[in-house]
Amino acid sequence: MSEKRLCPVCNDPIIGRIDKKFCSDQCRNSYNNRRYSSENALVQKINRTLKKNYSILQELNQSGKTKVKRSKLLQEGFDFNYFTGTYITQKGAAYHLCYDQAYLPLSDELYLLIQWEG
Repeated sequence: MSEKRLCPVCNDPIIGRIDKKFCSDQCRNSYNNRRYSSENALVQKINRTLKKNYSILQELNQSGKTKVKRSKLLQEGFDFNYFTGTYITQKGAAYHLCYDQAYLPLSDELYLLIQWEG
C-alpha cells in the first residue's frame, strides 16, 4: 500500500512521478520564492546600495576624473560604507572602488573621482 504524498505548500495530493515534491509549478515557484527571498534579502540590499553608489559616481564623473565635495555625494544618497574594493598606492593613498568607478579622499570634504582602469 503506497503512502499518499502531500504538497508542502498547499497540502493537496501529489500525483505523478515518485520523486515529485510539489503538486504544481505554481506551488514549486511559491516555495522557492519564499525560501530564497529571505536568504538573499541582505545580499539584495547590499547590491542595491552598490548599484546606487555606482550610479552616483558615474553621474558625477562624466569626464573620467573630477573633484567633488563630500556633501554633494551625501546629498545624492551615496553610502560610504559600501564599495567593492580598495586599492592602496605606494604612497599609502587609499582608493575605494565601486566596480570601475573609484574615489579618493583628498581632505575631509573633497574627493577625487576617477574612472578606474586598473
